[in-house]
Amino acid sequence: MTQVWKLSPSDLTFLWDECPRCFYLKVVRKFNRPPTAFPSIFSKIDSLMKRYFAGRSTAEFTGDLPPGVVKYGGLSVESEALQLPGHSASCMLSGKFDSVLEFEDGTYAVVDFKTTTPKADHVAFYTRQLHAYAYALEHPAPGKLRLSPITRLGLFSLDLDGLERHSSERLALSGPVLWQECPRDDAGFMAFLAGVMGVLEQPEPPPAGEKCGFCKYRDSARVSRY
Repeated sequence: MTQVWKLSPSDLTFLWDECPRCFYLKVVRKFNRPPTAFPSIFSKIDSLMKRYFAGRSTAEFTGDLPPGVVKYGGLSVESEALQLPGHSASCMLSGKFDSVLEFEDGTYAVVDFKTTTPKADHVAFYTRQLHAYAYALEHPAPGKLRLSPITRLGLFSLDLDGLERHSSERLALSGPVLWQECPRDDAGFMAFLAGVMGVLEQPEPPPAGEKCGFCKYRDSARVSRY
């Protein structure tokens, strides 16, 4: 029976870059990292951004996009099984995207919301996650959400830089909203996935990431124990 691994778009972006070993252990061995604390303010801002953008016209934020509206916020997607040439196993892409833009011409864009503006050399990093969502939407598993074609990928960033008084009792954080286009490169994304699959098919985990505190802790614990 062919092995099918379910891969999270966010893990393909953040966990893979931080530590391929932890990524391997999570996917292949079902050994997850312990949960870590995440400042609630960022989750709050992210939630508020999604609510604010929902249903609004793209023209309100940028002139660099075709006419359309922000729709389908926070929905789950799952792709059909993806079989890459030269690999015995296959994978499925499964996760929950931030939002989708529906353009008047019947095409779509997958977008992610950021609370700071990523540097230009970091934009390509985020495209990996957006490519995964785009593939899942265009090649869904049976019964899953399908939106096609996906013609644009990008980031809406709120770069907080001010504090405004709305009344005697209310203050509001403020800042400009920036649209950053992420060029679509399906061939490059498939080449990346092929590299990931090659690692997952190995009998043993790859080396830990240089800055992975979880792996350093586990290794130190083993040394102390013995």
